[in-house]
Amino acid sequence: MTDKIFIGGGGEDYATAQEMSFKYANRHGLIAGATGTGKTVTLQILAESFSQAGVPVIMADVKGDLSGLAKTGTATHKLHDAFMARAEKIGFGDYHYHSCPVTFWDLFGQQGHPVRTTVAEMGPLLLAQLLELSEAQEGILNIAFRLADEQALPLLDLKDLQALLVWIGENRGELSLRYGNVSPASVGAIQRRLLVLENQGGADLFGEPALELSDLMRQDAQGRGMVNILASDKLMAAPKLYATFLLWLLSELFEELPEVGDPEKPKLVFFFDEAHLLFEDAPKALIDKVEQVARLIRSKGVGIYFITQNPADVPEDILGQLGNRFQHALRAFTARDRKNLKLAAETYRENPRFSTMEAIREVGVGEAVTSMLQKKGVPGIVERTLIRPPSSQLGPISAAERAAILKASDMAGKYDKPLDRHSAYEILSQRTQEAAQAAEIAENKAEEAPEQMAREFNAARRYSGSRIPRSTSRSYRPKETFASAMSEAVIKELKGTTGRRLVRGILGGLFKGR
Repeated sequence: MTDKIFIGGGGEDYATAQEMSFKYANRHGLIAGATGTGKTVTLQILAESFSQAGVPVIMADVKGDLSGLAKTGTATHKLHDAFMARAEKIGFGDYHYHSCPVTFWDLFGQQGHPVRTTVAEMGPLLLAQLLELSEAQEGILNIAFRLADEQALPLLDLKDLQALLVWIGENRGELSLRYGNVSPASVGAIQRRLLVLENQGGADLFGEPALELSDLMRQDAQGRGMVNILASDKLMAAPKLYATFLLWLLSELFEELPEVGDPEKPKLVFFFDEAHLLFEDAPKALIDKVEQVARLIRSKGVGIYFITQNPADVPEDILGQLGNRFQHALRAFTARDRKNLKLAAETYRENPRFSTMEAIREVGVGEAVTSMLQKKGVPGIVERTLIRPPSSQLGPISAAERAAILKASDMAGKYDKPLDRHSAYEILSQRTQEAAQAAEIAENKAEEAPEQMAREFNAARRYSGSRIPRSTSRSYRPKETFASAMSEAVIKELKGTTGRRLVRGILGGLFKGR
């Protein structure tokens, strides 16, 4: 194995090899360009190269055509002759067809193994972003997570969070004194947003068994890195869910992986397609979190590659950390397009042979303007590059082929059946039942008390063998005080229907029948 990835040919007549060093591959990267300019092929050849070098890959399949990585390319493909001609032109003498070891994943469990995490692992910041909550609503969500920790209420799936929010609403008076105002309207708004998330299929994301990160960092028997493909064509109907899940995955990698410094090659490479969805309308706290992760995660051996149509989609502070650049053609039809084109060109180290701005506008399909980190991490001079052809199948595999790969996968059966452990929903439901039973027992005792007193009175008369005298005058009553009057009123009220409602409403009856 070489210590570099062959990207394509550059220079005069594309005769100069353009390569990316594995040593600097964890310094992150950008793949940008308009639709139909060749970003998918660039993504495919990078995944192939990392896999061949034993580096696991995580990528989202937004258009459904990256599944071809699992199948060897063939000479019967319509582009076979063109691929061979291109390989010869750029001096890619080692070009041959091969496939990659692939594991398919799917949040909905239809086109891959199910992917789940728990509500607790997602955390309040990302969950608030996913639900598009206001500042006040996010505050109540933080209260919910604090209470879950303090009262040992595991938040595993959505019904756990929904049950806890009901409890918070019913106890808002006491909680407001401790945590600040808990508005019923805000609690209701969060519940409605959770309902919308359920309708979008988001409930499938939360639960157990939760995804183990080690299952994303495997190698096959030949030492090739596993290419983990997340089916995202259906997921793109809920872009917030898509972006939040990938950001959660990135955050988990950052939290769990150990420091390794600057390894000779990455331990994992993460491709974030449709990256603009991550940053659209994102609060500053979230963007700061992404910037922090991007800055520090490379010391854990993880490389992040953002794929988007325009470099302007990525915040400037994050863009500055993306050292390896693959810029496909950008359109410049409007004044804004021309401004973005100029800004994109200014981020490259100039090449005296051509105008970078004109090159970005003129490169054809399968070409790109590239710049790779060189010795000591210095950006290389920008170059027009003819990207090498892929070795795996270009385009998707069939449903039957996907099903066969899923059946033979090492992950088959591990995540397929969901688990429903004893968690916040069950604990709160049990508390509700116990409170209702206690209220019923107290009520029955209160109703039986007069009869018990009468029985005891009659038994006392029989035991004495004489009539207990009764005064013909007005019955004696103890001197009534304000405290005794209040106690009598409260006891009388608890004996009745209103008292039963009060006690049973401690936790509420909304869990009943769920």
